[in-house]
Amino acid sequence: MFDLQSFIKAVGYVGVFSIVFIESGLLFGFFLPGDSLLFTAGFLASQGYLDITVLAFGCFLAAVLGDSAGYLIGHKLGRKLFTKEDSLFFHKDHLVRAEEFYKKNGGKAIILARFMPFIRTFAPIVAGIGSMKYSQFLFYNIFGGVLWAIGVTYAGYFLGSTIPDVDKYLLPIIGLIILVSVAPPFYHAFKTKEQRQQFIAAIRSFRKKK
Repeated sequence: MFDLQSFIKAVGYVGVFSIVFIESGLLFGFFLPGDSLLFTAGFLASQGYLDITVLAFGCFLAAVLGDSAGYLIGHKLGRKLFTKEDSLFFHKDHLVRAEEFYKKNGGKAIILARFMPFIRTFAPIVAGIGSMKYSQFLFYNIFGGVLWAIGVTYAGYFLGSTIPDVDKYLLPIIGLIILVSVAPPFYHAFKTKEQRQQFIAAIRSFRKKK
């Protein structure tokens, strides 16, 4: 399993802030570890490896700027993204899923999407494609950035500060965070019978090719 603690220690503030920025709104950032990265960085801050104030503010700023970059991508490229072919760093299905989530939840989708992998990356892009004014988007962006970037980081910090030897349980905790994060997208993807049948058909087709 990828050792997040060693990775964060190696890349420091710049690496953490860069990942948060990229995952928050750039098309190829959907696969990066957002929630677990913030939580683990907060935990390391409780152990003295990082300064929690610098870390939390930097992650918040990177998250807000990342979402703004995503909004700009959507505003400039618009519907062209929906005709773009899938590649290693771009999957149109994630964009379509984000659009459906955005239509269902409106402006608050920008806040909710912060806590949902894949959706987190593409929601600001969809907002840029749509008719949401940037001033309105920025309000939700900042509010969501506080809850996610600062909230999750401080959760790791306080847990590391209050529970003795919490590092022994860090791996299961991170696993639980990942599970909770991916549960909503998986539920959305398989909640209808038609979607489940399409998934089964895709698996069978893959097996036949092998």
